[in-house]
Amino acid sequence: MAAAAMIFAGCSKDDGSVKIIDNLAEKIIGKWLVADVDGQAAPTNEKAVLSFPSATKAYISTSRTNYSEEIAYWLNNREFDVEISGNKLTLTGHINDRVTLVHEFVVTAIDDVQMSANYKRTRIVNGETEITSEQNVRFEKVTVDYSDAIHGMWEGRSTGAQGSEFDDGENHRWEYLLDGTFNYFHKVGGVWQISDDEFAQYFVDGNLLCTRWKNTGENTIEHREWWEISSIENNTMNWTALRQREDGTTYTATFQMTKVPANK
Repeated sequence: MAAAAMIFAGCSKDDGSVKIIDNLAEKIIGKWLVADVDGQAAPTNEKAVLSFPSATKAYISTSRTNYSEEIAYWLNNREFDVEISGNKLTLTGHINDRVTLVHEFVVTAIDDVQMSANYKRTRIVNGETEITSEQNVRFEKVTVDYSDAIHGMWEGRSTGAQGSEFDDGENHRWEYLLDGTFNYFHKVGGVWQISDDEFAQYFVDGNLLCTRWKNTGENTIEHREWWEISSIENNTMNWTALRQREDGTTYTATFQMTKVPANK
């Protein structure tokens, strides 16, 4: 993180005690995707998107796997109020009547493509305050938005050497609908069959695709999978994701699919 900060820390001035970043309220405007946490590349399933349409409002999208009733981490553009004091950004969001989340970022460096910050996350539940995370985070600026381009039917499969956790290497179809739900299809006897799911939901924020689904039936569990959309062009969509194994090692998964014409 120190090395990364040295690369693009030239946008600040020293007031004698702390480097104050000029025009931080202007520089944060835009969409930012978590890239590194404590100097290590962040697995895609642990990423979040932070959007600043102004210096007083922010929106956070994340889908971290937490199924507690207190906090359901399925935040699609959840609104937060923003306060700026020097290099410190404080984002406060009221998740429900009992839960408030406070995200504090002390920005150490920022330019047109990346931002580094010391981060602290505080959760307030029924008046009880708990610091749940303290990290050094690096963001990369997102300049694309695939939330509309993903709509429709796509057919494809995993293309990476490591495969994908929920993929069998065969072609499948995904139909992304306007209401934030999707249909998943597999072939049975040469005919496309829709998966019997209790629910199947998704959202796209910038280039981050978050999905969750649960098959119908007893003893089924909810699954979640996130991807970074690397491109959608010429009716071809490519995904990539950094995955982490239980032993801490990582690998890159990739997917490619093509747009299916209507009524095909």
